Amino acid sequence: MQLFRKTTSFDFLGWRKTALIISGFLIVVSVATLTFRGLNFGIDFTGGTLVEVGYPDAVEIEEARYLLIGNGFEDAVVQHFGTPQDILVRLPSATLSEDGGAAELSSQVMEVLRQPYDETLIDTSSLSTQQCVSGGVVSDCQIQMRRVEFVGPQIGDELANQGGLAMLYALLGILIYVTFRFEWRFAVGSIVALVHDVVITVGMFSLFQLEFSLPVLAAVLAVIGYSLNDTIVVCDRIRENFRKMRKSDVIEIMNRAINQTLPRTLLTSLTTLLVVSTLLILGGEVIRGFSFALLIGVLIGTYSSIFVASPTILVLGIKREDMLPVQKEGKSAES
Repeated sequence: MQLFRKTTSFDFLGWRKTALIISGFLIVVSVATLTFRGLNFGIDFTGGTLVEVGYPDAVEIEEARYLLIGNGFEDAVVQHFGTPQDILVRLPSATLSEDGGAAELSSQVMEVLRQPYDETLIDTSSLSTQQCVSGGVVSDCQIQMRRVEFVGPQIGDELANQGGLAMLYALLGILIYVTFRFEWRFAVGSIVALVHDVVITVGMFSLFQLEFSLPVLAAVLAVIGYSLNDTIVVCDRIRENFRKMRKSDVIEIMNRAINQTLPRTLLTSLTTLLVVSTLLILGGEVIRGFSFALLIGVLIGTYSSIFVASPTILVLGIKREDMLPVQKEGKSAES
């Protein structure tokens, strides 16, 4: 607890070479996996049909997969969804073009999955009250279709392009804002840290082949904002210290600024990680990718605001004279 009560005196910039090796390794791994493995895009970007199916008991993924493959759905991807009783069936857009509309395709999938239970659907008016006949007896279906989603391939391409542009526009806007608000070296340091965070976060999805969907893209954009917030706080304190610590060298001034903001950074990061970890563990499959992206982004964003942004500003040759225009403007404002 003493760490949060008084200013520490860690030599963060003295570890900048070690941090460079760690960041370089993570960046190389991320770029390599993105280059050779790519991202596992969800149907939000690739287009296709998604069918969520509920079973009365735990279901084996392999049994459902072999059943679909044996009935002509060779490209079907089957996975558990939240519980052992629920599965997701993903069908690419090519399957849709061969078999008709999304409603017809989902009906065919359900017919195949109901074969072992000898069920025939007779009521399609509501997903919550599906009625089947089995052995001449009408009752609620044991295999329930929970939801169906369809995204066309053109819409998927458009979403992918717009998502990439949104990320670029965000970085460009940040670069312009920080350049006018502080100094161009701070802007470059902030952008380097943000690119560092985005590449590593997206690289983790490529490395583990986790599904990259629209919620994950939203999480990546949120990570940009979170990381920038930490970086701006550090930059602002560095600027203040240049005015106050007139006899100190640049490294001492920057180390002092990082240590002064460290309690705030740790408290913010720990409370955010607590919430994100809870979402990841208890939130279910729907937001698992979103939560994982935030978890990685918060960890990497906290690290980069200390070990990436500040060393980059130092390498660019920040000096006390660079802060003088800001100091003069402050004095004129007071007068």
